[in-house]
Amino acid sequence: MNSSFGNEELVSIGDLAKTLNLTTRTLRYWEEAEIIEAAPRSDGSNRFYSQDIVKRIRFIIKLKELGLTIQELQDLYTAYGEAKRTDLMIPTLVQTLDKHINLVDDKMARLASLRKDIVEYRQRMATKQHTSSESF
Repeated sequence: MNSSFGNEELVSIGDLAKTLNLTTRTLRYWEEAEIIEAAPRSDGSNRFYSQDIVKRIRFIIKLKELGLTIQELQDLYTAYGEAKRTDLMIPTLVQTLDKHINLVDDKMARLASLRKDIVEYRQRMATKQHTSSESF
């Protein structure tokens, strides 16, 4: 169910959740956790989201896909500030993404090392298997 406030098109929580493949509980939780601003409510207490909030939610989904935590999203929202200025958030976002890049690099190095260990162990076992079968 969509509504409008002045000239602005508003999207109901149910429609937004369906469109973005989220649950309404997730959207309510993000409000409670102060990751997004509280959505205005209709007389029946239904939440309606402006297009600006919808854009922010899409941005949050992307950041979640990149591995950001709830705490990091809260920190970004704090940096975004009451002024709602993206330029205030960008330095914090860059710093957070740098941290995640380093974490991914560390994980990739550990996985590469693990792969090398598995390949070496497999080769030793294959050699043992071959040697064992020759002794019969």
